[in-house]
Parts: sequence; C-alpha cells; structure tokens
Amino acid sequence: MGSYMALVSIDRRTFVVGAASAAAACATPTTRIAKVQDMYGLIGKMIAQPGKRDELVQILLHGVAGMPGCLSYIIANDPADPNLIWITEAWTSKDAHEASLSLPSVKQAITKGRPLIAAMSAVAQTSPVGGYGLTSGQGAMSETLP
Repeated sequence: MGSYMALVSIDRRTFVVGAASAAAACATPTTRIAKVQDMYGLIGKMIAQPGKRDELVQILLHGVAGMPGCLSYIIANDPADPNLIWITEAWTSKDAHEASLSLPSVKQAITKGRPLIAAMSAVAQTSPVGGYGLTSGQGAMSETLP
C-alpha cells in the first residue's frame, strides 16, 4: 500500500504540473470564461462496419458544416478499436441540436452513413460550462477583453 500511495502522489504532482502547463499554453491573456446557460452537449459512441470507419468519418465531417447553434462537433477515432468513433458535441441549446436533425446536409449524411454503422449510442448528455474552443454562436464560451 505504501508504494501505491507514493505512485498516486507522484501521479498527482505530474498531473497538476501538466494541467497547469496545458492551461498556460492554451490560454491567451485576453480571454475569460463567460457565464453560459442552457447549453446542451452529447457524447456519442459509433461503431462502423468493419473496415468502413474512415469512409463513415468523411461522411460525418461533410454533413456537419454550418449547423446553426452548433458550437463544437468533434469526431475522433478511437486508437484502440479500428471501428470505433467518438463524437463530442456542444450546442447553444437542446432545441438547436434537435433542429439540426432536419437540415438537408444532416439528413443526407444520415442516409449515406447509415449502412456503414454497425451500432451507435449516446454515452452521455452534458451541460457544457466552459472550455477552450467554444468561441462562436449564441452563448459563446469565451469573449475578448478590451
């Protein structure tokens, strides 16, 4: 147990130093976090048909451009599973997310991508409160100071 506690202590220090370094690297002196209410987020898990992940990712990337109310839509490959895709979304509201499902580009992406999907699930609904990169749209996360 003693060696475990030493390991935890080392990892905690390493984490704090790393987190501080990352925050310093990402922050700019003219940015502050603004209060945001009613934002809506999703974290989704999508499994592509074997060997079809790259094709599915391209369909998703082209289908999400210009969605009103979308602050962030990140598609990421899982490095441990060649068929797994993670999708992390941030929206100005749940209504904006729901409205996006009726956009022609999104409908087309769903129609084109559906045969390439083996399974999908919403892992979590979230309420985003801040972070680096959410800088556009109503309820933007960062604002520039004078």
